[in-house]
Amino acid sequence: MFWRPLRHTRRMKLPLPNDPIPFITLPNWVKAASQCGFNIEPVFERLGIDTDLIHLEEATVTVPKMEQLMEACVALSPQQHFPFVLGEAFAFDYLPDIGTFLTTSPTLREAARVFDWVRELINPYIDVQLVEQGDSASLVLVGERDAAAAQDRYFVESVFASIVRFGRMLSGDVEQFTQLRFRHSPPAYAAIYAAHFRVPVRFSQRENALDIPRSFLDRPLGGAYRHLHDQAAQRVGQRLARQPRRGGLVADAETVLEREPQLLRLGIDALARSLALHPRTLQRRLREEGESFGDLLARVRYRLAQQALQDPSRDIESISEQLGFSDRRSFTRAFTRWAGMSPSQFRARGS
Repeated sequence: MFWRPLRHTRRMKLPLPNDPIPFITLPNWVKAASQCGFNIEPVFERLGIDTDLIHLEEATVTVPKMEQLMEACVALSPQQHFPFVLGEAFAFDYLPDIGTFLTTSPTLREAARVFDWVRELINPYIDVQLVEQGDSASLVLVGERDAAAAQDRYFVESVFASIVRFGRMLSGDVEQFTQLRFRHSPPAYAAIYAAHFRVPVRFSQRENALDIPRSFLDRPLGGAYRHLHDQAAQRVGQRLARQPRRGGLVADAETVLEREPQLLRLGIDALARSLALHPRTLQRRLREEGESFGDLLARVRYRLAQQALQDPSRDIESISEQLGFSDRRSFTRAFTRWAGMSPSQFRARGS
């Protein structure tokens, strides 16, 4: 069976087990614990998890601590299955632009762009890809974790509880979704899956996925609001452009391209020479860091374009040339794809 990705997306290199990952979802955990009837504060204190809401965007947690937190919450909630409640409690209160983009999406296909941002801004392990085959489409949770581990099963359950919730909110007929497939074996509580998801569920599958009819992807949604949708996409793009750079070769390459923008039009060989690497070595090392040259180039171009467009003395033709595009039309197409609006619209809204 061959699955064709709907689009190429930037794949982040997963952190090492003890590396910190964002914990911007902390309020969701508090809300879910409250709904399950227990106070999560003692659990945070026992595990040494910082709960500073004032600096929530800087909050982090290690994967082992997150797993311990999940296990503790499951144990404290015998009457309800905590991962399902956590998934239902998931919201973008701390990232309202993503929430606005989602709820104003014209189609499910467009709404699926949110998964790229979730991976970048919320949790690198939530790597959901939209793929298509024939008349079917699937939201596949890609990961390298152990499907047999209870902690991993809990997080997978939580992710799909959230996906189904938002799907029901957007389309109103999530029950028509074909099926859910899980890699793990049926747990002792497997009977509650059907009651919660209200769709057929299959276990011990090749991947974790929600299957839907492909025709659903482009069916108009009732909450579509193009103006707000485009604005939200622009604001999320600006936030991503401000994200702290990762270390390693990716950061070095971005620095070189921003310092020497003439390299943007010269290809990977020129960038490799500036980094004192063979082009094949550069490609291999970028892959090892979960990056591609095309995605790297696009991200730097977008960041530089946003900066240049804020200068009213710069005309779009010169910006296009500086960024290595063959002409203004090519630049406009690329920028519209990144920001959800043309360079002229972006500049007008910032004035």
